[in-house]
Amino acid sequence: MEKRHWWQEIVVYQVYPRSFKDSNGDGIGDLKGIISKLDYLQKLGIGAVWLSPVYKSPNDDNGYDIADYRAIMDEFGTMADMDDLIREANKRNIKIVMDLVVNHTSDENKWFIEAKKGKDNPYRDYYIWADPVNGGVPNDLESTFSGSAWQFDEASNQYYLHLFSKKQPDLNWQNKKVRQEVYDMMNYWIDKGIGGFRMDVIDLIGKIPEKKITGNGPQLHEFLQEMNKNTFGGKDLLTVGETWGATPEIAKLYSNPKRHELGMVFQFEHIGLDEQAGKSKWDLKALNVGDLKRVFSKWQNELDNDGWNSLFWNNHDLPRIVSRFGNDKKYRVESAKMLAILLHMLKGTPYIFQGEEIGMTNRTISDISEVSDIESRNMYNERIKDGYKKEDIIHSINVKGRDNARTPMQWSESINGGFTTGKPWIKVNPNYKEINVDDALADKDSIFYTYQKLIQLRKDNPIIVWGDFELLNTDNDIFAYKRLYKGESWLIVNNFSNVEHTLNLPNIKPGEVIIQNYNEEIKSLNDLKLKPWQSFVIKVVE
Repeated sequence: MEKRHWWQEIVVYQVYPRSFKDSNGDGIGDLKGIISKLDYLQKLGIGAVWLSPVYKSPNDDNGYDIADYRAIMDEFGTMADMDDLIREANKRNIKIVMDLVVNHTSDENKWFIEAKKGKDNPYRDYYIWADPVNGGVPNDLESTFSGSAWQFDEASNQYYLHLFSKKQPDLNWQNKKVRQEVYDMMNYWIDKGIGGFRMDVIDLIGKIPEKKITGNGPQLHEFLQEMNKNTFGGKDLLTVGETWGATPEIAKLYSNPKRHELGMVFQFEHIGLDEQAGKSKWDLKALNVGDLKRVFSKWQNELDNDGWNSLFWNNHDLPRIVSRFGNDKKYRVESAKMLAILLHMLKGTPYIFQGEEIGMTNRTISDISEVSDIESRNMYNERIKDGYKKEDIIHSINVKGRDNARTPMQWSESINGGFTTGKPWIKVNPNYKEINVDDALADKDSIFYTYQKLIQLRKDNPIIVWGDFELLNTDNDIFAYKRLYKGESWLIVNNFSNVEHTLNLPNIKPGEVIIQNYNEEIKSLNDLKLKPWQSFVIKVVE
């Protein structure tokens, strides 16, 4: 059996620092704010915090455009605050996982400032440059944030590549000096005592832009093996790669322990199931629960022991799951608990995004002036030009826009949800008086305590961490599966809908109820009427 790791047995909590807790009244979350809430995170039971970027940045893309990897963004605090955060978190057995953004930098990074000085500058080759073709862009590669991925530099009569914003020039990973700079920077943070790295769009570093290859380039895994060897290899750190195009076969290349690359990857196949095939994330369709079962089952079974799953519904780029796949009105509490139980009983390392544990929802807007996110604004302008109706575009933003995840954490009923005493950088969801941490902690039946119990169950029961997965054949809206380990069997049943469904599993004899979101006695699984969004985990009597 392969070596087992601490990060396979814990639950990770993602903090988006800008929106978590403001300690000084400037309307922007900061490191001291996070430190002030570590006791809350310890109470929840999490084992690591994935910290979205806190490095020095002009904030063109909310910190994912880094000007200096060894300095902290002024509005977040100082490096002394960062050292305090790592130390205080470690005291509570919580590791800090840094966001590693090394596909690109900010155009205000000293490397790029030097690179722009001329073709002979020693930093020129840190980035990707190309001559004009027929007086225009080198090819038709597009930026994720709309428009061409090439930006013209008049001084040198060349274009530089930016797969994201034009203020995020792509690094040239073919250059050994770039790779060494990255490894030195990673070791700087490892030496500070962090618990690992979440690697932003890491599947793009092997790109060959002249051949229009962006994801999964031919040298990608060679670079990751080199990174492993030069930085975290042998140190048992959590490493998770953001890999949008991954299949189970590709995921095994990253996360099979024998290959010495990463611990796990984020795959996004389940996240695309409410999008029209072949179109963008803004082109919506209803979720088919049968598709969700198929995708989760595939990843559970095909990765098996040749890799490791990350389990998530939310992150800083995704809408709130209770608004997306649940029912954030009539059944907000029930559906939020169901989504939690379904995910946390799977094999892999679960991730919670801040506010998910209290059932925070999407925030509805009516005009583009209310939108902060660069991706949503660019899409809006592009679609208005293309003749889309304003109300249809706004609807897509309300359903899928990244601001939904970035509204401030709702701590209390006090002004701005207790996030700040100043003017928040982005509007607080007006429902903070009904949905907040104080109320969740005061209610023993709240969503918070379901998450707390799920985290504790994972610590206490090896079957959740190491057990095999078996999907059961049930009605399309009923997502039922078993976990099996050393002769023990648990059954997980979820009614993924707003209506009652009948469960028929006459050959399974129910035993002890481990966790559920309705307080029901379950004596038989034959013709059992499941309430809307009902979810339970029971031991099976063999």
